[in-house]
Amino acid sequence: MKQKHTAKVLSQREIAPDIFDMWIETPLAADARPGQFLGIYPKNQSTLLPRPISICETDAGKGALRIVYRTAGAGTREFSGYGPGDRISLLGNLGNGFPLEQGAGKRVFLMGGGIGVPPILELAKRLEARKRIIVGYRDGNLFLKEDLEKYGAVYAATEDGSAGTKGNVMDAIQENGLEADVIFACGPMPMLRAIKAYAGQRGIPAYISLEEHMACGVGACLGCVVKTKEIDHHSHVHNARICTDGPVFEAREVEV
Repeated sequence: MKQKHTAKVLSQREIAPDIFDMWIETPLAADARPGQFLGIYPKNQSTLLPRPISICETDAGKGALRIVYRTAGAGTREFSGYGPGDRISLLGNLGNGFPLEQGAGKRVFLMGGGIGVPPILELAKRLEARKRIIVGYRDGNLFLKEDLEKYGAVYAATEDGSAGTKGNVMDAIQENGLEADVIFACGPMPMLRAIKAYAGQRGIPAYISLEEHMACGVGACLGCVVKTKEIDHHSHVHNARICTDGPVFEAREVEV
């Protein structure tokens, strides 16, 4: 069982409207894998459950993790007020992460949409492959784009057409004539459905990280399940727990 522990905030800044970038000093940095997430506890005792937030980047040498998140409720609004030296309660590292070995040496799409962009950064750093990074945003606030450009060619799409391709990540692929042997992706469900269909049509694997509301974060409550092709050994039905069996799944294994 993962243990709750206290870490220290090193820095925090707002990098786009309602998007915050925080570095945290924690020994969890040593073992974190791309695609894993943290459960972060608000200090307000009336909010008992941790908030799941993806790991954006790690610096094992400094013992630090980076999270980039959007304020969406009372818990994340509280987090956005933290500053250097503040203490933060964490549960981690949670989830299975992306299977890096499946992309090694291949042509790979790394795809992120909205708040699904942050987990792509650590993935881009660690994956040894011919990478094309395709990211989608609502508007021209292209948070983390410059960070991602250090690790591969970046193609951006915006819903309002203010930067890059007008439309979504699939439009960016088509507009730029991109091709891949395997896909790693994180983002909203409509995006993941489109990626699953695209991968199925081309007969290539796609590893998708599912965004879902979670309660316990450790698989006990069955509050975040997804229908699967195979029977889950825990519940003995056709579902899997996103928080422990995922959040990353091969797209053909799940219904999205």
